Amino acid sequence: MSDHVLDSRRARAATLVLAFAVSACERATAGTEPLPNAHLNHAAVAAASPLGGADNALLHELQAAVARFHSTKQAENAGYVADPHCVEAPGLGGMGHHWVNQSLVDPVFDPTNPEAILYAPDKNGKMKLIAVEYLVINTGQTAPTFGGQPFNVGGSPIPVAHWSLHVWLAKPNPSGLFAPFNPDVDCP
Repeated sequence: MSDHVLDSRRARAATLVLAFAVSACERATAGTEPLPNAHLNHAAVAAASPLGGADNALLHELQAAVARFHSTKQAENAGYVADPHCVEAPGLGGMGHHWVNQSLVDPVFDPTNPEAILYAPDKNGKMKLIAVEYLVINTGQTAPTFGGQPFNVGGSPIPVAHWSLHVWLAKPNPSGLFAPFNPDVDCP
């Protein structure tokens, strides 16, 4: 594993540990009215989804819930804090930049409130919404699933037992809708 990837993981872990310490801070909710979600890739999600019927409805419900995060400012207004490091792994691709809302990192899985929103810069350098990540603390409860899709054990540098799952809502992922890394995401 490259030093860049290890440094990124260590920095992300440090950010998350610090954020756990301040997670009691009040969640900012001003300016979080949903906006039209035309920028989300509905057709790609439907085509790439292993989910069918009612479970595709769950994906559309998630898309509607995160549509307001078309900008990082909207994510910040909703209590998400930016991690300045872009996550990538040679040969696998990237995850992009994570905005994490520590008040949501707990043992409860809520499919319409992901703990992390992922962004990547477009060709002009503007951050664009690409995916979400769920982080659920494992306290001995049954492992969560997203419409039948099981979560991964661990996977994020959180210093407690947890499950995680990525959902690539706004950027198609050739590796799959729920794969952690997207080969089409680069860290500049």
